[in-house]
Amino acid sequence: MARHNTLGKWGEAIATEFLIARGFAIVETNWRSGHLEIDIIATRGNRMVFVEVKTRSSIDYDPLEAVDTRKKNHMVRSADCYLRSLPLDYEAQYDIITIVGDQHNYTIEHIPDAFLPSVVTRRGRR
Repeated sequence: MARHNTLGKWGEAIATEFLIARGFAIVETNWRSGHLEIDIIATRGNRMVFVEVKTRSSIDYDPLEAVDTRKKNHMVRSADCYLRSLPLDYEAQYDIITIVGDQHNYTIEHIPDAFLPSVVTRRGRR
């Protein structure tokens, strides 16, 4: 496995432990449907929380920069697909967790409600 994949898996495991310690119930990790993927899906109260985890080994690159508009839209589409498969209604929440460092020394930041889905309109074809 490539180094960045190993780092990413480690970061997702740390993020999962972090959320559990704060009262979240983990529902899925690395959920996939076709090309759609969500790192962590958790619940807390009546909210289904969709979490993007960004892990970096150094502070040279801000992990939040990797969560651009395209990535946010991808998360929203993925969450919509997941929520449609459930028999219950949940309020969706989009969180980002960033981890910078390594197993011996790292910082973690949780950004709850990191963004709201944008309104998308589509023009009909004529």
